[in-house]
Amino acid sequence: MNVASHRPDWLRIRADFPVLTREVHGKPLVYLDSANTSQKPQSVIRAVDVFYREHNANVSRAVHALGSEATEAYEGARTKLAGFLNVPADELVLTSGTTFALNLVAYSFALPRLKAGDALLLTRMEHHANIVPWQLVAERTGASIKVVEITPEGALDLDDLRAKLTGDVKLMAFTHVSNVLGTVNPVAEICREARKRGVITVVDGSQATPHRRVDIPALGCDFYAFTGHKMLGPTGTGGLWARREHLKAMPPFLGGGEMIREVRFEKTVYNDPPHKFEAGTPNIAGVVGLGAAVDYLQAIGMAEIEAREQALLRLAEKRLSAIPGLRMFGTAPGKAAVISFLVEGAHAHDLATLLDLEGIAVRSGHHCAHPLMAHFGVPATCRASLAFYNTHAEIEALGDAIEKVRKLLA
Repeated sequence: MNVASHRPDWLRIRADFPVLTREVHGKPLVYLDSANTSQKPQSVIRAVDVFYREHNANVSRAVHALGSEATEAYEGARTKLAGFLNVPADELVLTSGTTFALNLVAYSFALPRLKAGDALLLTRMEHHANIVPWQLVAERTGASIKVVEITPEGALDLDDLRAKLTGDVKLMAFTHVSNVLGTVNPVAEICREARKRGVITVVDGSQATPHRRVDIPALGCDFYAFTGHKMLGPTGTGGLWARREHLKAMPPFLGGGEMIREVRFEKTVYNDPPHKFEAGTPNIAGVVGLGAAVDYLQAIGMAEIEAREQALLRLAEKRLSAIPGLRMFGTAPGKAAVISFLVEGAHAHDLATLLDLEGIAVRSGHHCAHPLMAHFGVPATCRASLAFYNTHAEIEALGDAIEKVRKLLA
């Protein structure tokens, strides 16, 4: 990887991402949709390619050389991820992403424990993946759902949170970083308040792990879910960390191969965690690629990545705030490099479509956050989400393109 030994050379690093050299509609691609999925460096693409070319076999089911190599690569990636998050490898369940991880907790941990009269606590800023599984569990158990509201700046209302952490609340699920507002929630403080009351905490880390150092033990949560494709890895990868006592107590979520120790028609003995929750053939090549993504991120340094993205965010906020009629959503202090916005008189989809014709890739829609859109009284927004491989010139291109489109739509 092209990273200088003292300070990252961001333009050289950008050259590691082949798709960023593309043109779309005859214009240089300006990719500002990393909150949806990040682009992949050559090292990740190469890791997947090499696995299929040289080591392709199933894991944990063969004594031949390829099977051993595949297992070593797969478990090696688990070890890298565990180190990246500062947790033991045997507490890290590999999944297809955050959605699967949250459903695993909902069905394997929460469903057997909840009853009528219990409550689940969510927040206004949650992604649908951290709402719908809890609704399904609540419907089946008779539990209710409470919602913590947000401030006008888009920060979590901590007074409202404390007021709603009542005795009926058994579990709180919340995002580390909002995918719409960029708000960075005080996870350690929230978990500390919950722990005082015996409330289990489940954290959606999808938008945190790609952009900042995540030290799970320091957060004090019970569960932490993350997605690989947002942190430079292949799609269909991710994981769930859980406290060891929870993993031991939870029944399997899926049944099949690999998650068993012994099967008889009378009774099945399950494997030890984390394998107890990893039924079937996994996305081996994808996980190997995710391990390569961890290597890449750590070679740069998460502190360097966060500082770079914060600098880009400041530049983008300054540039966009100078555009008449542009409204930004989410101004909480210390937010991540995500800007959701609308331009007066323009629908988000029209705006994004016209920006695409200028080569600018932004996301438009509700961003899987219907309750948050309803809170702001809008059906959709545009979202520009930045990554360390973006440039100052791309921020200027975004501003120029919005101004051009604004005139077209006026």
